Amino acid sequence: MQVKLFGREPAVILYVINAVVAFLATVPAVGLTAESSGWVMTIANGVVALLVAMLTRPFVVSALTGAISTVLTGLAAFGLPFTEQQTGAFVMVVSAVLGLVLRANVSPSPATSEYPPGTHA
Repeated sequence: MQVKLFGREPAVILYVINAVVAFLATVPAVGLTAESSGWVMTIANGVVALLVAMLTRPFVVSALTGAISTVLTGLAAFGLPFTEQQTGAFVMVVSAVLGLVLRANVSPSPATSEYPPGTHA
């Protein structure tokens, strides 16, 4: 199954956001510089990655925490008052909480063979 956001592939959504941000960077009244447009795209990539991570099954904790880290890094450029250590600690807490929540809802798959592991016919 392929993940879709608003009926489209996530890459298409990022292309559209990129085009809009590039256009806004050319309009002086908006005040979007090349550097800030790069940070906007960092945040957009992180948000799309976050959505894809939440929609993907089976759920991958590292994908979610990577997306959160990307978003926080982008927000730091716009004044989010988190240090690198605080960002890392926040991502670690999210990983731990997700690990606890997911572990309670995951069970091993049933055995598919009558042979014990490592036994070959």
